[in-house]
Amino acid sequence: MAQKPSIPKGTRDFSAEEMAKRNYIFDTIRSVYALYGFQQIETPAMENLQTLMGKYGEEGDKLLFKILNSGDYLAKVSDDDLLGRQSLKLASKFCEKGLRYDLTVPFARYVVMHRDELQLPFKRYQIQPVWRADRPQRGRYREFYQCDADVVGSDSLLNEVELMQIVDTVFTRFGIRVQIKINNRKILAGIAETIGASDKIVNITVAIDKLDKIGLENVNAELREIGLGEDAIASLQPIVSMEGSNDEKLEVITDVLRENAIGMKGVEETRFILDTLKSIGLNNELQFDLTLARGLNYYTGAIFEVKALDTPMGSITGGGRYDNLTGIFGMPGLSGVGISFGADRIFDVLNALRLYPEDAMTGTQLLFINFGQRETAYCLPIVAKARKAGIRTEMYPDAAKMKKQMSYANAKHIPFVALAGENEIDKMKITLKNMSTGEQQLVTPDELVELLSK
Repeated sequence: MAQKPSIPKGTRDFSAEEMAKRNYIFDTIRSVYALYGFQQIETPAMENLQTLMGKYGEEGDKLLFKILNSGDYLAKVSDDDLLGRQSLKLASKFCEKGLRYDLTVPFARYVVMHRDELQLPFKRYQIQPVWRADRPQRGRYREFYQCDADVVGSDSLLNEVELMQIVDTVFTRFGIRVQIKINNRKILAGIAETIGASDKIVNITVAIDKLDKIGLENVNAELREIGLGEDAIASLQPIVSMEGSNDEKLEVITDVLRENAIGMKGVEETRFILDTLKSIGLNNELQFDLTLARGLNYYTGAIFEVKALDTPMGSITGGGRYDNLTGIFGMPGLSGVGISFGADRIFDVLNALRLYPEDAMTGTQLLFINFGQRETAYCLPIVAKARKAGIRTEMYPDAAKMKKQMSYANAKHIPFVALAGENEIDKMKITLKNMSTGEQQLVTPDELVELLSK
């Protein structure tokens, strides 16, 4: 007996109904990006491994899906290497390519490769799948879509302001209440310098980033593990646990970092973004949160994260400023800032809150019943006429029993059915049935198109 097929853990099949929901998400985000002047690009699913390695920190490197070289991948591997069983060393020889971990690093590679073709500042968006060899759990998948928008070639903080407006606009259109959190890596770097641990900034921010997930005691334990002294850990407590309004928090951190240049630069940037957005007005809450760290190594300025308020879920959008990313690929000094919507998590949130609009789920609008060869020949020109008018129309392919065809219409939630038998053909008309009310009316082909076009 053949083994029942399956798919890898952390991946999903999507039904036609689910794809209608996903396309609603993609189309909404795409329309907002276009509204703000962003242009769409695409990059390959796989990149050279050297493009990806070292860009996401040590933890991120472990989560890269590596692609086994084609052909005789053992040809360049010695017996000593094989017997040594050092998996990372062997992987570097077995694998020259990997599946992209995110869309930002491939975008940086794209900018460097196509620099002479781009008009700066360059505003791009990208909606494509990414892959991470993570442990699957609710809201976390090994294959998932990201919907990124980035601006490169501009240092202006108006880009950060605009990206926050995009976030607010998208979630307002979805009807999802969210909290937009903002911080700045310069502030975190300033704090690390102030407590005498500037060499541990990356490890400190990775630990702080876990506060919501593992709690303060466990964060402190991680800080001890990276070699932070008790005095330094004690100095961090009031900063990490700080409360109050955005302005009050900024006043506290200003006092702490007053003598630190890099930290004060981060405070000034954060204050400009918050004040500008306050003057514009957002529909959703914007919160300055010092515990937000976002562990990826390439962020250098403002960082953002978005969480849904009405259902438990991790971050559903994130991003930040990354001044040095393209320098890794030989183009230093090109600043960038971007955001990424987690489409799969948004999909789960919209499902949980039942926020999909009814028209987003509408597929076929009109089904023509098939009574036989003569009736079909009469209907097909009318089917073409309806489609030309933009009405999503099907002709049932087989002259099956009426009950079967009607069951098909009900199963697909098709709101209207058209019937043309001998009487209708003699009168050059169509019987149009409303499947919700059961009401039927005899109409001409032009009247049918006019009614359904409304």
